[in-house]
Amino acid sequence: MKIRFKDVSSGIVEARGIWEVQDGVYINEITVLKKGHDVSIELPQKNFKGKDGRFHYLNIINFEDENKEIIFKLEVKDAYLEWRRKNKKVLVYSDND
Repeated sequence: MKIRFKDVSSGIVEARGIWEVQDGVYINEITVLKKGHDVSIELPQKNFKGKDGRFHYLNIINFEDENKEIIFKLEVKDAYLEWRRKNKKVLVYSDND
């Protein structure tokens, strides 16, 4: 799996992944979330407001069954954890005095 990550410093979002499906074809916005000590993966969705006034959500990445989705998310999580081991997060503090 060819996936690259970028650090994000906002709330529970740890990083965003860009997955190379095939040469020159990418899917953006695979999100890595950290809640406490748990890391989870959120896949990209498109949302829109329908004529009925309700919001509808469509998955950008679809799977044949739930097991394939779970395996894919675990592979992304493992790739992220390996990337994080190699690239430690640097926290920068500013002193306003």
